[in-house]
Amino acid sequence: MKSVIVIPARYASTRLPGKPLQLINGVSMLARTVDAARKAGKATGASVLVATDDDRIAAHCREIGVASVMTDPDLPSGTDRCRAAAAIAAPDADFIVNLQGDAPFTPPEHVAALIANAAHADVVTPVIPLTWDALDRLRENKKVTPFSGTTCIRGPDGRALWFSKLIIPAMRKEEKLRVAGPLSPVLQHVGLYGYTREALARIAALQTSRYEELEGLEQLRFIENGLSVHAVEVAASALPSAGIDSPEDVVKAEAALQRLGDPYGK
Repeated sequence: MKSVIVIPARYASTRLPGKPLQLINGVSMLARTVDAARKAGKATGASVLVATDDDRIAAHCREIGVASVMTDPDLPSGTDRCRAAAAIAAPDADFIVNLQGDAPFTPPEHVAALIANAAHADVVTPVIPLTWDALDRLRENKKVTPFSGTTCIRGPDGRALWFSKLIIPAMRKEEKLRVAGPLSPVLQHVGLYGYTREALARIAALQTSRYEELEGLEQLRFIENGLSVHAVEVAASALPSAGIDSPEDVVKAEAALQRLGDPYGK
């Protein structure tokens, strides 16, 4: 199965204009994301492609030596940009990973795990088994930002059964579970996806689904329309893997690199 890692990278951003070119500890956000993709590609044989809508980003791609393709600036989402780029520049790829350009600290292992499980479902996405301490932190975060953090229920075969902004499953005997071991039964979802080419084309044609709209989770559209979603377990990352959307996020990211070390180029 031939795979491609596509990095959607738009120039426009309300809170951080020119976001892919934003320097983080002296290295552009896009260069960091490409570095993670290249490491995953080296491990799996996947190629790497940037999908952009701006000549400045295309020029930067040439500077850092990564292939890029221009896509329609009016495309509504990164998923649409990913599909368009793959159709233009990787028409023979069977499996397409959508690695968002504003997630520069995505562990290469997470991307590689999707590709390794490409044959299992229409869509593959990572989940992290939470320790009890991590679950406690998630609960505290939700007191302030209740729609931060997505959890997943999956079957014994890895098939994702549901996703929610609520913490699922509920646990009636949590005290006994805490004594039994360090890991809780809660799986936190990581917003990274790999698709078969057929699934990506089908998703692009689907309307917003009922529970997707209620919870604000696009992956519920997949499940509601009968697509199979494989949730592959991955290890938690020390660095923040969420998207960087504001100058404040850049400051926090640089502080994390100073504290935990910079993986770029290593």
